[in-house]
Amino acid sequence: MVVFITGISSGFGLETARLLAGEGHAVYGTVRHEVTPLPGVNYLTVDVRDPESVRQAVSHVVEKEGRVDVLVSNAGMGIGGPLEFATEEEIRLLMDTNFMGLVHCVNAVLPHMRRQGSGKIIALSSIGGLMGLPFQGFYSASKFAIEGYCEALRLETKQFGVTVTVIRPGDFSTGFTGNRKKVADEAALQAYPAYQKSIDKIEHDERGGLKPQLLARKIGKIIHKKRPRYGYVVSSLEQRLSVILKHILPAPWFAAILGKYYYL
Repeated sequence: MVVFITGISSGFGLETARLLAGEGHAVYGTVRHEVTPLPGVNYLTVDVRDPESVRQAVSHVVEKEGRVDVLVSNAGMGIGGPLEFATEEEIRLLMDTNFMGLVHCVNAVLPHMRRQGSGKIIALSSIGGLMGLPFQGFYSASKFAIEGYCEALRLETKQFGVTVTVIRPGDFSTGFTGNRKKVADEAALQAYPAYQKSIDKIEHDERGGLKPQLLARKIGKIIHKKRPRYGYVVSSLEQRLSVILKHILPAPWFAAILGKYYYL
C-alpha cells in the first residue's frame, strides 16, 4: 500500500512510519524540519497549515506511485492553560494545525481516492475529542471539530469505497507532553489556583502512559481491514471506562467526576 502520514518526526507518526515501512509498504511522511531518517521511509517537508504545501506533497506521491491508498492524519499540537488566557494567535495556530491540517490533507488525497474507487482516511482525534478537558479546552475543541468533520466525511465518501476511521488515544508517553505550548503566566496562575496542580496531573499521566508503538500497531491492523470500524479508543482500561461513563451518566454527575480528578 501507498501510505501518506503527517507528522512523523516523533511519537505516533514516527512509530507508525517505522512499522509500516518495515512491513513493506510505500511510506511517505511529512516533517517540518530535518530529522534522522528511518530506513525505507520517504520524507517530505510539509507544513500542514498550508494547503498548497500539502497538495504538492500528495501530487509528488501520486506521480511516484500512481496512487495513494491510506492517509494517516497525525500532525498536531497542544495548548495548556485556562481558556481565557490563550491568545487568538495561539488558538489559530492550534486549530490550523490540528483541524485545518486534516482538512487540507483530505482535500489533497480525496480526489485520487475517488478516482481509484478505494482508500482509507485515518484521523487522530483524542479522548479529549469526546469530553472537554479542563486546561486543555482548545485542544479538546480542535478534536471535537475532527469528530464532527469525520462523521460527515464518512457518509459522503462511503459511495466511493473510501473508509474514514477516527482513533481516540488516551494518555501516551510521547514527545507531545514536552512540546505542549503553555499559557502559564503569573496572571493565569493567580486567577486559577488549581491550574498548576491540574496540569501537573495531566503531564504525570501522560509520561506514565502507554507506548506509542501500541497505537502504531493498531493503525497497522486498521489499514488491512476491509471494513474498519469508524472509531477506536486506544487507552488504558480506566480511560476507556471514562468514555463509557460520559455516555451513560447524567452530565452533572460526569462533570463532578472529571472535576474531582483534575482538582476542580
